Amino acid sequence: MQTALHWAGLGTIASVGLALVFRLPNVVADLSPGIHARVPAILGKMNADDEAGPVLVSVEYTVQSDSQAEFEKLMKRYRLARRRDGASRWEMFRDVQNDDHYVEVFLVHSWAEHLRQHERQTKHDEELESQIRACIVGQPTVRHLLYASS
Repeated sequence: MQTALHWAGLGTIASVGLALVFRLPNVVADLSPGIHARVPAILGKMNADDEAGPVLVSVEYTVQSDSQAEFEKLMKRYRLARRRDGASRWEMFRDVQNDDHYVEVFLVHSWAEHLRQHERQTKHDEELESQIRACIVGQPTVRHLLYASS
């Protein structure tokens, strides 16, 4: 028991020392609500129940060839926003036949949860989206795929 307390004390002292060396960045993100205009509409005969799911969202991007490294770096940051807003899984794929074509996919538990994702958009997220749009050609293509139970 006493050995455990000694190690805990040493860990506490070490963490204070590490906090002085490895400081967190002093950046304040604008977390006020953003305006997200791309709320998906249900078209045709399909009526999505709020609890229907899971929902697979895919976003296809055509990236300028000179901006691919910057785009990939920004998308790593965007992954965190997607996960924070409720995506249970997030992946980015690159087309092997067309190297400027990227596909982002993420999974959300239900249709209602995906709609709430749009409400969670912050000003900081909008700034990140603006930087991403500067790297791409045209508008991204967004698809919403609802689980088809058999």
